[in-house]
Amino acid sequence: MKQEQRGLRFPFSADAAIIPESSPESIPARVMELSLRGCFLETSVLLKEQQRVMVKIYYSDEYFEALAEVIYVRPTGVGLVFGDTKPHFRSVLQAWILTALDKSANRTSSS
Repeated sequence: MKQEQRGLRFPFSADAAIIPESSPESIPARVMELSLRGCFLETSVLLKEQQRVMVKIYYSDEYFEALAEVIYVRPTGVGLVFGDTKPHFRSVLQAWILTALDKSANRTSSS
């Protein structure tokens, strides 16, 4: 998948949970990369491409949730693209992205 299709992604570390569609099971995961359009989650559970899930991400004292679809599977985890996101969670995600952008800029300027 091309970079433009995934959106600009940032290193990000946060706890997450994946809930597959029509399943009560919550799968623990770890966010490794985050963008406005999706994320990469480290998980030991195998999911399938195009599988629909609810994803919840916990960072600081806030959380984000959205319906998402698995767009690729790697041995260490899955890439998700977010579906429709409620305005409140969109604002939370945007704030986290700004924080990640600031951290990235600070690392670059101090190199």
